[in-house]
Amino acid sequence: MKEFLEKLEKFQILALALVLALGLVIATKIVSSALPSDGIVVTGSASKIVQSDNGVLTFDIMTKQKTRKIAYDVVQKQIPTVKAYLVSKGIDEKNIEIKTAHGYNSYKMLPNGNSSNEVDYYNLYQPVSVKSDDVQKIKELSLDITNLMNKGIDIDVNAPEYYYSKISDLKVELLKDATKDAKQRASAMLKATRNRTGKIQSVKMGVFQITAANSTDVSDGGIYDTGSIEKKVTAVANVVFKIK
Repeated sequence: MKEFLEKLEKFQILALALVLALGLVIATKIVSSALPSDGIVVTGSASKIVQSDNGVLTFDIMTKQKTRKIAYDVVQKQIPTVKAYLVSKGIDEKNIEIKTAHGYNSYKMLPNGNSSNEVDYYNLYQPVSVKSDDVQKIKELSLDITNLMNKGIDIDVNAPEYYYSKISDLKVELLKDATKDAKQRASAMLKATRNRTGKIQSVKMGVFQITAANSTDVSDGGIYDTGSIEKKVTAVANVVFKIK
C-alpha cells in the first residue's frame, strides 16, 4: 500500500509538471504573438487646393391653390417663363431639369383649433435643377434668381453645390504624397537612434477630408464640402516601416 501511494504521488507531481510546462509554452506563444514587429508606425498627410469645375443649383417653384389641378395648371404656365429666364442667364436648356412635382393638402381649421376634414388649399412644389461647368455662373444665378418673384413666380432656392470632377485621380496622387510624407517623418524620428526606415510593411488609407480652402474641420467619417468653390483635399496614410 505504501509503495502504491509513493507511485501515485510521483505520478501526480509529474502530471503537474507537464501541465505547468504546457501552460508556459502556450503563454509564451500568446505573448510573443502579441508583441509588435520590429517596425515603426507613422501617419503621413498631404493636401491640395482645387477649384470646383461644375456646380448645381436647385429650387422649387411653389404655388398654393384651391385644388390640385389648378395648382398644376398654374405651375405649368410658369415653367416656360422660368426656363426663358435661366437661358437668358447663360444656362444651356439641356442643363435645365424639371423634376417630378409633389405637394399636399392643407385643411381648414375648426374654431377649437383642430384641423377639419375640409381642404382649404393645395400646396404644390415643382423642383428644378440647373447644372453648369461654369461655377461662377451658378454662383451669380443663385444670387439673382429671386428676381423671378418680380415676375409673379414664387420660388424657394437651395444653396448652390460645387463639385470637382477629378477627385478620384486626385485621391490617388495625394495618397502617394501622404505615404512619402510618412517616410520622411519616420526617417526624422529614427535619425536620433541611428536607425533607418526599411521596406513598407503595411499601408492603411485614412478618410479624405474635402473642406473649404481655409477650413480646419475634420471628421472621423470624412468631410465632403459642397458649399465652397475653392476646396482643400486632404489625404492621410498610416504606414508601418521596417526598422533597419
